[in-house]
Amino acid sequence: MHPTFSELKKVLKQNTEGLKKIRVALLGDTATQFLNVALKGTAINSGFELEIFEADFGQISRQVLDPTSEFYEFEADYAIIFESSHKLLSSYYKQYDSQLSFAENKIHYIEEMYQTIQSRIKSRILFCNFPGIDNQVFGNFSHKVESSFVFQQQKINYLLSELALKKENLFIVDLVSIQNKWGRNAMFSPNIYINTEMVLSLDILPIVAQDMMGIISSLEGKFKKCLILDLDNTTWGGIIGDDGLENIQIGSLGIGKAFSEFQYWAKALQKRGVILAICSKNDEDKAKEPFEKHPEMVLKMEDIAVFVANWENKADNIRKIQNILNIGLDSMVFLDDNPFERNLVRENLPEVCVPELPEDPADYLEYIYGLNLFETASFSENDAERTKQYQIEAERNVAFESFTNVEDFLKNLEMISDVEAFSNFSKPRVSQLTQRSNQFNLRTVRFTEQEIDEVMKSENHFSLSFTLNDRYGENGLICAVILEKIDEKSLFINTWLMSCRVLKRGMENFTLNKIVELAKKNGFEQIIGEYLPTAKNQMVENHYEKLGFTVDENNWKLTVENFEPTEVYITTKN
Repeated sequence: MHPTFSELKKVLKQNTEGLKKIRVALLGDTATQFLNVALKGTAINSGFELEIFEADFGQISRQVLDPTSEFYEFEADYAIIFESSHKLLSSYYKQYDSQLSFAENKIHYIEEMYQTIQSRIKSRILFCNFPGIDNQVFGNFSHKVESSFVFQQQKINYLLSELALKKENLFIVDLVSIQNKWGRNAMFSPNIYINTEMVLSLDILPIVAQDMMGIISSLEGKFKKCLILDLDNTTWGGIIGDDGLENIQIGSLGIGKAFSEFQYWAKALQKRGVILAICSKNDEDKAKEPFEKHPEMVLKMEDIAVFVANWENKADNIRKIQNILNIGLDSMVFLDDNPFERNLVRENLPEVCVPELPEDPADYLEYIYGLNLFETASFSENDAERTKQYQIEAERNVAFESFTNVEDFLKNLEMISDVEAFSNFSKPRVSQLTQRSNQFNLRTVRFTEQEIDEVMKSENHFSLSFTLNDRYGENGLICAVILEKIDEKSLFINTWLMSCRVLKRGMENFTLNKIVELAKKNGFEQIIGEYLPTAKNQMVENHYEKLGFTVDENNWKLTVENFEPTEVYITTKN
């Protein structure tokens, strides 16, 4: 399920040419050399190359407080701060006079450290929480003694989560959950700790590194967006075509409970914004029957964005799902109980993540939990509407086939866009778009909410957000543009990104019309664009050329005075 530490060491010998480079600072109060190795190997497996600055252990405070330290000189994209529970316990023992305020003092120290880093560099900070150490001074009564270490440690972890809610560049590496899953004995070896100052075992390092890289990958826009489910013996027990509606296994009894809890997990992902799709070898009417008629089905048809049930091979059907959703194959997870189907998809679509589900359905969830497949670094209220938006998009595709030309179809859509500068209301969604958008993204710059807030307050930046609604429904906020003042005459397109759900509707031209309109209003004479290629944004390689920009020393330039607005079938909301 997870590579071993030895396997990750071998990965370091691979050619990393072409992988995106990320600068990571690793600060620990105990030895981190082997964590360094595990992180680099895990990063390569995830499609990144890490350049790591590793401070000497026990130097966290010095590196953070000294403005001339190697840490600040390195200017990391991400700073991983690993303070161990063992050092926390030692600190607790030394503070007998202030044990009641131990947790508050620790969180105050962490917050000050965060603020100091943020005031000097823009690193996103990954802070490890504190796995439990039950020092048995009070036994189970520890939970009723506020001054006990157990009570204070749990309080620190709670307050740390609260702090992360308020600090947009602070992310928690959940070592507590890792220890809960794998056990303290698997995570910590007393002998190794005493002799090497290393608190994490070699066996647990790949799992910890995977969690850390999961956060970094999601912030870099690489994460899973879609869960594709098989039906028979995966979503429910039994075969609907053979056993019939009444005899499939779901509910609260026996093995049916395992399938119902599996469905609850899938539904929770859907509510979080993960797209659910069905890929089943079945007659479509039979496959849909449990969703529509079974009283104990947790998942309903309205939870499913794309439903494909036929007798074609599943690799081809997953390609159909991908074409409808217009997302990368590497952002898909496919769950199927059948080893033949899993291998077929792996061989034909190697980008798709296909976990090796256990034979016993009772083990499905615990196995999946351990994979942490759907890491995310953001969440907005708009996520809950994503399934509905894709269902509406399917209706548009059906409608399109009834028109003889594109212009008539676009006119019939009756599209309306609300164009505004970024606001506190749109800030979370804009930040999320920058982190999620990979294909229609000219420069692929990622922004946290804090950084979007800085853009909003900056006198040298302009911002535009675009929604798009039509006769079929709302798409929500689908496009964001950040413009940067170079001088009194020139405006640079720092960021231009758009949801692929609205391609080929004239939104690109509509957006440029609005950019030029803003430039004219503020007295700018030229607009400068830049395309930075990535592995996923080839679709916009010729974007500026198609829009009438001319190339000049690797930049694309548009003269505002000579620009003629393009006719589009989108009106601006009053």
